[in-house]
Amino acid sequence: MDTELISTARMDLVPLSVTHAEEMATVLSSPALHTFTGGAPLTPAALRTRYERLVAGSPDPAVSWLNWVLRLRTDDRLTGTVQATVTGSEAEIAWVVGAPWQGRGLASEAARGLVSWLTTRPAVRTVVAHIHPDHRASAAVATAAGLTPTDEWQDDEIRWQRATCP
Repeated sequence: MDTELISTARMDLVPLSVTHAEEMATVLSSPALHTFTGGAPLTPAALRTRYERLVAGSPDPAVSWLNWVLRLRTDDRLTGTVQATVTGSEAEIAWVVGAPWQGRGLASEAARGLVSWLTTRPAVRTVVAHIHPDHRASAAVATAAGLTPTDEWQDDEIRWQRATCP
């Protein structure tokens, strides 16, 4: 499965490129973005190395790594990322919006656009996300994208999911 441009009302989800690393290092520079996921902001060089690995794709041919950057059209700048890891008939998604752009509904809009795109892929039957129970903003994004929480846990996070087919 390959990425392609996805457009929403205010932004374009642009397939990830190594050339995005410099700008994205600034977008993702806030330590607050790691409150629930751990880690720390990456330098432009470290992010470039990570993006090289992501763009090369999964070493497992049964797994697709799909990554996009969010380009806000009004500002013509990158504001975050969305991703999907597709294994079999399941797509696990994640999102992050840089601190200066939070609170504007951009993550919800991007997640809805991604889920809508995934639901048009015949191989994808279920979309899931794993969210820390205290991360209310991500729970709101998941809800906006049509996912609902389950009773399943993974690494101290709740599994949210949405079936794409009856």
